[in-house]
Amino acid sequence: MTATAQHPLGSPFSAASTARDVLAGHDLSGRTAVVTGGSSGLGLETVRALVEAGARVLAPVRTAPSALDGVETLPLDLTDPASVRAAAARIGQAVDRVDLLIAAAGVMATPRRYVGPGWEAQLAANHLGHHLLACELYPLLRAAGASGGARVVAYSSAGHMLTGIRWQDPHFRTGYDKWLAYGQSKTANALFAVHLDALGRADGVRAFSLHPGKIITGLQREMTRAEQIDRGWIDERGDVVGAGFKSPSQGAATGLWAATSPLLDGLGGLYLEDCEVARTAAPDSPMDAGGVRAHAVDPGSAERLWELSQAATGAAPLGG
Repeated sequence: MTATAQHPLGSPFSAASTARDVLAGHDLSGRTAVVTGGSSGLGLETVRALVEAGARVLAPVRTAPSALDGVETLPLDLTDPASVRAAAARIGQAVDRVDLLIAAAGVMATPRRYVGPGWEAQLAANHLGHHLLACELYPLLRAAGASGGARVVAYSSAGHMLTGIRWQDPHFRTGYDKWLAYGQSKTANALFAVHLDALGRADGVRAFSLHPGKIITGLQREMTRAEQIDRGWIDERGDVVGAGFKSPSQGAATGLWAATSPLLDGLGGLYLEDCEVARTAAPDSPMDAGGVRAHAVDPGSAERLWELSQAATGAAPLGG
């Protein structure tokens, strides 16, 4: 898929739709979903909705969950390749197929930090860890793809508009900027979906990326209250005051639409927002105008990033 395929489909849902709205009428009995970041924020809303719809849900999480009724949790540190492989092995021991893989975990605007094999922390947690997890789980996705189809959903963001991939210095060895590092990781999420879809479609595995919208969750934990006030997101009491913010349930809706909507049957590699396929954004459009920049859905860049990520993580080829 290319940027020219980014055309709305006439979805019955919108920015105001909630997780329950999107899954109303869906019976996911017999389906298995793996959701990262399922212990808080949008991930938590996602797993709750999937369980209510009858799915078996496994939630690899870094922190101990407070209440995940009906969800099977297991440890996962996306910045540690050994932890990712161990989590994938545990999932493989528990299930024989994965119908839905939803990569909802993430970090934002962190101080300069290097993790694992020396990876920049935001690229590691948001992209490289998920890339490795998807490759490790691919045999289970392929098993589901052979009998009804599997979908992989990667949480991107309007932050992708900040920058493409810094091919010569993806780990910000020089000139670290926390927002550019975040933007690069969100571009990476979108490009990951483009190339995974290209590789997986013959096996019945389709992939999508999405912008969930503006939501105040634990994603802002590395930002001070003063920073959030200065950006017009919250007031001095911590109440949300910014225009266009969604509730966590509304924020989870697009990911669930990506995972289950029949309108997306036979499609993939697309960037979604507000429970719809996003339009291609002009190069100079503001972030709050919506849409996806061409650099985040470019097939050539997606293939190049895949090769970079394979080399960095040591992931096995999907056909292996």
